[in-house]
Amino acid sequence: MAATRSTALRLSISSGIRPISNWWPASNASCLFTVLALECTHAAAQVQHGGDVTPIDPNILPAGIRSRFVEDINGLRVHVLEAGFETKGRPCVLLVHGFPELAFSWRKVMPQLAAAGYHVIAPDQRGYGRTTGWSADYDGDLRPFNLLNLVRDAVGLVAAFGYRHVDAVVGHDYGSSVAAWCALVRPDIFRSVVLMSAPFAGPPPLPFGTADQPALPKAEDPVHRDLAALPRPRIHYQWYYATREANAHMQHAPQGVHDFLRAYYHHKSADWSGNTPTPLQGWTANELAKLPTYYVMDRDQTMAETVAAEMPTPEQIASCKWLPDNELAFYAGEYARTGFQGGLQWYRCNTTGAFNADYETFAGRTIDVPSAFISGKQDWGIYQRPGAIETMQNSACTNMRAVHLIDGAGHWVQQEQPEEVSRLLLEFLKDNGPRS
Repeated sequence: MAATRSTALRLSISSGIRPISNWWPASNASCLFTVLALECTHAAAQVQHGGDVTPIDPNILPAGIRSRFVEDINGLRVHVLEAGFETKGRPCVLLVHGFPELAFSWRKVMPQLAAAGYHVIAPDQRGYGRTTGWSADYDGDLRPFNLLNLVRDAVGLVAAFGYRHVDAVVGHDYGSSVAAWCALVRPDIFRSVVLMSAPFAGPPPLPFGTADQPALPKAEDPVHRDLAALPRPRIHYQWYYATREANAHMQHAPQGVHDFLRAYYHHKSADWSGNTPTPLQGWTANELAKLPTYYVMDRDQTMAETVAAEMPTPEQIASCKWLPDNELAFYAGEYARTGFQGGLQWYRCNTTGAFNADYETFAGRTIDVPSAFISGKQDWGIYQRPGAIETMQNSACTNMRAVHLIDGAGHWVQQEQPEEVSRLLLEFLKDNGPRS
């Protein structure tokens, strides 16, 4: 991005111009960010089809982890981190990350799983990092990013490594949904599942017992209108992420990608004192407004502005052992290069409801393989969808073995408390294996 363009982006944000269609007030200058967002998205789309992406420098990775590519996985060239690859015939564990993360997010647990005898595979998922073959075009086809195609990516990757099944698929954040759907639709391949930080409440239901009732128009969810009408107008972060401008707001944040991510990761971690989660009483505007602003944002702010208000002090940054600046720099470099749109496409699949009919094919189906849930005790994510964690335990997962809330961890549990996460994963694998 040219320097003049970056400057224009910084000026457009700092001057208070927030031209997000349908959500932010329009202004005469609103076309600036829209045009730049289009250009940034087009550039990112081109990058992800380039052949110049190389493996990660081994000096950046913990000992025993290698970076490599696997070709022709559902149209992708998939970048993976791999541990425990030295010995053939090991049982496999697949780790799938969330947003805004990477395969790199598993670096602290992979060596311990490998030391216990597992072949550990962690891909940069479709839309992320060094995996190529996907398009970040905002106006492009969203179908490649829907959950069933992400399951297809996982199935293809497992097969490419020569496995007919894996001992466990472990997913964090949005990766929790991917892992859940893997176990839901292909339990023959994914023999157990660990969901982290995002409960799974099952596939969307179909109307039931309506044969003698007249057809009714699909009801609109009033919560978004109600959030906008609050005395302090708000917007749910996933619907903000669905806007055209969200990627540019983050990739070209006025504080830079590094400081944007520093504030974002801090804000959702146990290091931020406001992360004292409690269950919400329902999916209503007044209840959702109790969530921190990284989940239910002030309507007139971008995500970059939202988290900038919670930027940690230099002393807090220096004392952050779970994400030192040299490790954060890797994330910043990757997202500065690719942008965030690939991951944002996942959210758009959800907010548009475009693939609900596909998901409804599995209405009533449950996850029946051994399951566990791990989250940080200081993570609001377990409550952001009211009732989801209870539904997961009571009906969506019929073989739920354990639910663990780890003290001293917020949303980034496998990075904030890797030793405890590794211990719990190995305990779960031991109790439910060997299965390969």
